[in-house]
Amino acid sequence: MQLISRFSRIVRSGWLKPVAPALAAALLALSTGHSQAQSLFSPAIKVNQDIVTWYELQQRQQFLTVLGAPGATEDEVRDSLIDERLRKQAMRDAGIEVAPEDIQVGIDEFAARGRLSTDEFLQLLGESGVSPETVRDFVADQLSWRDYVSSRFLSQARPSEDEINRALGQAGSGGLQVLMSEIIIPVTPQTLAQAELLAEEIALLEGFDAFSSAATQYSAAGTRDDGGRLEWLNLTDLPPALQPVILGLKTGDITQPLSLPNAIALFQLRGLREVSTSAPRYSKIDYAIYNMAGGRSAETLAKAAELREQIDNCDDLYGIAKDQPAGVLQRIEASPSEIPRDVALELSKLDLNEVSTTLTGNNGQTLKFLMLCTRTLDRGEDTTRVDVANALTQQRLQAFAESLVEQLRADATIIEQ
Repeated sequence: MQLISRFSRIVRSGWLKPVAPALAAALLALSTGHSQAQSLFSPAIKVNQDIVTWYELQQRQQFLTVLGAPGATEDEVRDSLIDERLRKQAMRDAGIEVAPEDIQVGIDEFAARGRLSTDEFLQLLGESGVSPETVRDFVADQLSWRDYVSSRFLSQARPSEDEINRALGQAGSGGLQVLMSEIIIPVTPQTLAQAELLAEEIALLEGFDAFSSAATQYSAAGTRDDGGRLEWLNLTDLPPALQPVILGLKTGDITQPLSLPNAIALFQLRGLREVSTSAPRYSKIDYAIYNMAGGRSAETLAKAAELREQIDNCDDLYGIAKDQPAGVLQRIEASPSEIPRDVALELSKLDLNEVSTTLTGNNGQTLKFLMLCTRTLDRGEDTTRVDVANALTQQRLQAFAESLVEQLRADATIIEQ
């Protein structure tokens, strides 16, 4: 449940208080404009037997605007509140209502994401003209809808043992693939503090476009030219420690900053799917690292690009490294769990004999020319069945929920003013 976007950054920067009077004035102007034709509490939208007032529209738009969250345009807020009314009607018919104490816990968690107490959070929103009831309605809808969807569809959403096997790449066919975007921020001892702050800011972003823009601006990975977007990857190709982290995300979520040698990584989940083709697992991975002086300087990156054109496979690197110090070329064969996380991550993106020039060593002074040599198949199981089962269940619950709302809209009588 994504309740907050850049709120903690907004609060820490002190941005919220200075603009509060301006936002409150904007709210007043909106209400004044509507009052000529109708009361602020008159219906703006009728959804079957329920109504959405002009006041609710303005409050929700103001709430999202203060948080810096997406979906704050008038049309988007209208659509959101229509869907909310439809959800409430379905839940009312089913007799589902979230307990007041659960709503309070949800608000407390919401405020904690902004590193505030609940009272401080509500006070700051109040200074911008947002009432506590608006926050409670928003949180209550999220919590009760989650409970409703789970109670109605959970039995249908749970994967079978065979489906879990296929997602793990067992039983001869099938697998789970993830679609992600990445940001790899290079780090040296001198830039560590600044990079950590930047990574924290990026982790608070909302939306695919914002993450893509940050990747283009800050990432050192080759994917930066495409906004950090990776192709579909087999879950089993990712580093074992990263697999449950990615499975714990919902579409659009961003990981917390992950520490790598000489870098900080962040990932955004763009999609998750089951495939019919086998998703192989590997017991050993053979790779080579050719260390090039100069780090990620333009000159060294140019030399790496030239080297990439000169070689066809890992064995060719022996000729390149001939007569150089022994540590210049490393040829390593290891199990996936033994490979350093940064190296394993880059290898997961490569096909045989492909190269990555994202990584550095020696405090950023050395560029690691990384090449994948071979992979040895294995039927081992690093990702737990529980992780995979939960990810499949959540994916299916989301699909059921979206389909239900679409059906409720198709059957509803909606009149907008």
